[in-house]
Amino acid sequence: MSTTANPSKESTTTPRERATPAGAARGLRRRIAPRATLDGPTDQDLLSSAYGDGRPADAATHAGEAGTDDARSRRTERRRWIALAVLCLGQLMMVLDATIVNVALPSIQRDLHFSQQNLTWVINGYLITFGGFLLLAGRFGDLVGRKKVFLTGLALFTTASVACGLADSQATLIAARLIQGIGGAVASSVILAIIVTEFPGAREQARAMGMYAFVSAGGGSIGLLAGGVLTQSLDWHWIFFVNVPIGVVAFVLGSALIVENEGIGLAQGVDVLGSILITLSTMLAAFAIVKSSEYGLLSARTLAVGGASVALLAGFLALEARIANPIMPLRILRLRMLIGSSIVRGLLVTGMFTAFFLGALYLERVLGYDAIRTGLAFMPLTAGIAVMSLGVSARLVERFGAVRVLVCGLSAIIAGLVVLAGQGLHADYLPGLLVAFLALGVGAGASFLPLLTMGMAEAPKRDAGLASGIINVSVQLVGAIGLATLGTVATDHAKSLASSGEPLASALTGGYHLAYLVGAGAVAVGILAALLTLRTPPSAVVEPVGELERWIAGEDAGADVAAQAA
Repeated sequence: MSTTANPSKESTTTPRERATPAGAARGLRRRIAPRATLDGPTDQDLLSSAYGDGRPADAATHAGEAGTDDARSRRTERRRWIALAVLCLGQLMMVLDATIVNVALPSIQRDLHFSQQNLTWVINGYLITFGGFLLLAGRFGDLVGRKKVFLTGLALFTTASVACGLADSQATLIAARLIQGIGGAVASSVILAIIVTEFPGAREQARAMGMYAFVSAGGGSIGLLAGGVLTQSLDWHWIFFVNVPIGVVAFVLGSALIVENEGIGLAQGVDVLGSILITLSTMLAAFAIVKSSEYGLLSARTLAVGGASVALLAGFLALEARIANPIMPLRILRLRMLIGSSIVRGLLVTGMFTAFFLGALYLERVLGYDAIRTGLAFMPLTAGIAVMSLGVSARLVERFGAVRVLVCGLSAIIAGLVVLAGQGLHADYLPGLLVAFLALGVGAGASFLPLLTMGMAEAPKRDAGLASGIINVSVQLVGAIGLATLGTVATDHAKSLASSGEPLASALTGGYHLAYLVGAGAVAVGILAALLTLRTPPSAVVEPVGELERWIAGEDAGADVAAQAA
């Protein structure tokens, strides 16, 4: 009795043909729609579809192995994204510290009887050691393993936080802050490098860097609010104790989830002299910057310390050029995208620091906001960064290119600073301040991700930790120089206005306005630098293809060659 083939069938292979690899492949090719996407069928689904209910035992074995591999892949994915959350948690702890301590300074001064001059060391001590150890710590991550360096920094920062919270004297608190700065630098210096190696794909790396950018850029305003709440509801000790549970959780989860990279090793020894020179150079640079507000940006003392820092840096570069095992191989300075993005980032951060720190002073000194209300006022900025960083910016970069998105983001920051410069003595929050903070947040959220992507695009894996350290230095030191300069501009202009008879509030507002406009000019220079030095990295975003599909593609190629030979 004859049978007629059903035209609706997707496959015409017989069960016996399906029992051979070639037959299975032919049947499977007829069932595979266009290439599998992120949400498409797994290899195991495709095998099930190909073999039907009567697949032979060896096919079932292959399917079981595919299922095991799929489960293992899902576990790896979960581990990577949870590890990213741990890294961001550690970064958030460092970022919060920069603003949360500022809010508590008046309480610390009253409790420990600080003079105004000595009180600055509670902030400056942290900034000096933090800025001084970024490059060295990043390079040590390349040498001995970034996981080790990150966890060491976390442990040091958390332990120092306990000492800060328990401090009952000025000397104890300042010493603990110095150690806390070292811990913060050691931990944060390698985070970007870990992200780049854990997420090599362009699309997943963009998502991961977006989360990192949100934490780094948006954590400051959260710190203002958290500092006000903790100081007013408890006392200043808790701004340090709050780090302890965060640090412990991050350390435990990081130990279990972060995969260690294979370090270059110390077989050729350590460049001890180079390590000392670069650390002293960056610490002196940080010292000159943070003390410039006290002695003057162009004072003899500031220029002398800054000159000493430059001299040490020159000696360091000369040393690195002639030794076999430099702590900072000078090839890293030839990476155009890394250096160009660092320059643009420094100019961007100058504008954002101006808006953030001088904006907070404007809200408190001119408009009379308290600490909690000031923190709430900056929430739209944080929200704008969050919306852009957690997905939107990555999609825009994929569609329009990193440079175009960056230029648009920098333009939004300029617009926000200009609007902020137009707010007067009795400005209402709506609409002016709200619009300014939203523009700043959206602009920052649109800018940081493409800068991170371009900055790390050319860095070889062996130098990723050093590249991460350079990026952090561009934020900390260049941003600090910009803020110190604009703070001086604001102060000098306010003094000039006050001496000419302007009321104090009006003089302060005039000083802040000038600083906002100069900051906008710095960001405009950043746009020019971006257009001259940066380019969108080649896109590597592709949809994942299963192992079985790749095997079938190879089978197809072999079949075509055989057919042509015949």
